[in-house]
Amino acid sequence: MLAAAVGVTLACAPAAVAAPTPAPQTPMAAAVSDPVPMVPEGVPIDALASLVPAIVGAIATGHTAGAIASPGQQAILDQARTVLAGAPLPPQVKQSLQGVITFLDGSGGGGPAVPYDGPAFAQFLYPSIGRGCIGPQSDSVATALAVPGPADLPLPGPQSGQTGFVLTALGTHGPTPVQNPLMTVQWLNLDTGRTGIVPLTDELHINPDGPATLSAIADTGRGRVVAVVAGSLTTAVADEAPITCSFIPTMGFFMVN
Repeated sequence: MLAAAVGVTLACAPAAVAAPTPAPQTPMAAAVSDPVPMVPEGVPIDALASLVPAIVGAIATGHTAGAIASPGQQAILDQARTVLAGAPLPPQVKQSLQGVITFLDGSGGGGPAVPYDGPAFAQFLYPSIGRGCIGPQSDSVATALAVPGPADLPLPGPQSGQTGFVLTALGTHGPTPVQNPLMTVQWLNLDTGRTGIVPLTDELHINPDGPATLSAIADTGRGRVVAVVAGSLTTAVADEAPITCSFIPTMGFFMVN
């Protein structure tokens, strides 16, 4: 299902996209440390999105440690290198694609240094788009980030060996208490082979009045982690019918210490 949804370009669409006004500042927005550079909204990301099915496939089959260097995965990396070398890609995409390659094959040194003055936040590679999430003709831009533990946050933060995930859909009302269908994060620890899938929920009530913000904590373990966030979001406001919409998959690459 994810594989069919990733041939996208984050550019102007027929439907109106909510202006990416800053979301309310939360404890999970104080510091950023990106192992792979993020691609801004409006830049074609097909070359990056083509990696999503491979990541989801690796998660689904439960690869063992080191499987990212197996022949199948190596072929994907080689193809990515070919695209990087020859395709007329925007500079932002080339930079991110190079970061993905060095992260996956381990040649990048295993991830960035973690700052000592606050939690490290890894922004996902590109914003996601949710069709009709604000209204029939109004889409939402969503940002996702990972918070590798341990993180000293006022909210119940991730502990050592855990990762917190947060998705915020700009311009939307608050989320409903029960999300059905779900927004999920699928993750793979490249160094241990451990995999998992967890739902993102409104359990922490980060922005109850909007924009809708869902979160989760996963036992990813320490090491290099890749993750894909995708699924649906349901929002509601008094005296109006709930709105349920789906977001295209977005992916993140980060180190858990």
